[in-house]
Amino acid sequence: MSETLEKGFAPAEAGAHGVPLSEAVRVWARIAALSFGGPAGQIAVMHRILVDEKRWIGEHRFLHALNYCMLLPGPEAHQLAIYIGWLMHRTAGGLIAGALFVLPGFLSILALSYVYALFGNVPFIEGLFFGLKAAVLAVVLQAVFRIGNRALKNTAMLVIAGAAFVAIFFFRVPFPLIIAVAALVGFIAGRSGSPMFRLGGGHKAGTGRILEDKDSLLGEETPHTQANLTASLKSSALLAALWLLPVAALWISLGPDNVFTKIAVFFSQMAVVTFGGAYAVLAYVAQEAVQNFGWLRPGEMLDGLGMAETTPGPLIMVVQFVGFMGAYRAPGALDPLVAATLAAMLTSWVTFLPSFLWIFLGAPFIEKLRGNPALTGAMSAITAAVVGVILNLAIWLALHVLFREVDERAFGPLAVEVPRLASIDLASLALTALAVIGLFRLKVSVVATLAVCAAGGIVWTLLTGSVAT
Repeated sequence: MSETLEKGFAPAEAGAHGVPLSEAVRVWARIAALSFGGPAGQIAVMHRILVDEKRWIGEHRFLHALNYCMLLPGPEAHQLAIYIGWLMHRTAGGLIAGALFVLPGFLSILALSYVYALFGNVPFIEGLFFGLKAAVLAVVLQAVFRIGNRALKNTAMLVIAGAAFVAIFFFRVPFPLIIAVAALVGFIAGRSGSPMFRLGGGHKAGTGRILEDKDSLLGEETPHTQANLTASLKSSALLAALWLLPVAALWISLGPDNVFTKIAVFFSQMAVVTFGGAYAVLAYVAQEAVQNFGWLRPGEMLDGLGMAETTPGPLIMVVQFVGFMGAYRAPGALDPLVAATLAAMLTSWVTFLPSFLWIFLGAPFIEKLRGNPALTGAMSAITAAVVGVILNLAIWLALHVLFREVDERAFGPLAVEVPRLASIDLASLALTALAVIGLFRLKVSVVATLAVCAAGGIVWTLLTGSVAT
């Protein structure tokens, strides 16, 4: 390994900001353990600890990093942890912060996946996930309103969101194609100077007095943040190899039809196109995992969402459950649990490793991206399209949560899922209504809403002895 690459991976001396790497490890572990509530909650936890409490980084620099992460595919909270870890202790700090951020969630979902695969037909477990499905539907509906209020500020954004919804709901247009078209439209409009394609400002992560960058321990400048094309390309090439070589090895050794190869290729593709957060891409993942690959049944995707919502870490970790169940049902010569465990690890590897690549490659050049009107226009259009995609996810979830039977009907080139009204599940409807009231009216936290609905599902199942399928 070259001297440049070694320097890139060496931790910064504590004297640069006075924070030893050992202390940073403890802080990142604490943040990881508290990272519930989706990206907004995770970002708020990082802001409270890193900006307000530890004063490691200033407000402007925190938001600067966040805005860059929001331009990238993948979970922005995870990437923000990597970015700040890199700012503090170079690449070693970024690797540690990013790994610790996903570790608690990985272990939690893996344990729940074992329980689900082995004891999923136990009434208590069935009731737990029956209640979680209703709560997840309400959480997704909340995401539609929250993101829509922020993104759909004018007619152009409304049109893009509506077109994205029609494309994916009625015509089954692939999610990556929708994102690509929206980005192209926004790029052209932004470059032309259209005022309707400007982002509406950054995320407001905290309140109170703003900690200026010069007052933070990190300060305004750190030598290793200066753009160094050679070092960035070398470290990024290593990360790209760690990501893609295992995928290529699986393709060559097992063939394209093996479940491990399909998992590696599919979720590697998802890592490149997951703009707009997990809710946007989950509609596409659910569609492919259920209808194309047959890894899951519709209700099981909702169960996985319930797991991800109730455990720490990025919501996109639900894909770990998808890979687990896919290999569990097609283990080949392996023991089903061994195959499922390996698939969960593989899914997480190809999902989260690219986030390190995007940060280490692009972070040194972040200043060059600020204020670019064409890039801003592209991201505005993508965000608007994401609203339409999430609305599709909300409707898809509602159909499979509230009704026991759903038919697919074709009208020429259109394909629409239509519920059988007589199959409505009143218990699920009641739990969903309770979750909606809690989230929208009473402003109850997501975790509390999930807990109440899970308890309701357990009670209902134990009393009646059955749940919806």
